Amino acid sequence: MTLSWEDHVAINELIALHGHLCDNGDLDRLDEVFTPDIAYDVSDYGFGILHGLAANRDAALALGDRNPVGHHVTNVILTEHSPNLVHAKSKGIGIAKNGTCGSVTYDDTVVRLEHGWRISERIVRARRVPLSG
Repeated sequence: MTLSWEDHVAINELIALHGHLCDNGDLDRLDEVFTPDIAYDVSDYGFGILHGLAANRDAALALGDRNPVGHHVTNVILTEHSPNLVHAKSKGIGIAKNGTCGSVTYDDTVVRLEHGWRISERIVRARRVPLSG
């Protein structure tokens, strides 16, 4: 099993697209990033696991101006588990309205569907202590 370069690019763009959609408020397009039954784990922020596209959209709308104004993703590492299943680990930097920033690690399960790659599970791990404490 070797993930093609085309798949590498497609998955990296998929992960990047999330930030663009959120920052632009294009929450009705989250189906371009996530599976319909996405499990989005934001337990580190006290919100538990959000199940499905509607729950993710509703949570973002409920946060309102407490959402980051910028979601930035870097350091993407892909591990292929099968031709249609990849684990992606990446770093996220969120910029708040007041200019402060925070760091997270995204642990994503990425699956190949008929219409391309989608994230079926995302665990957002807050980075609050240097060197993992």
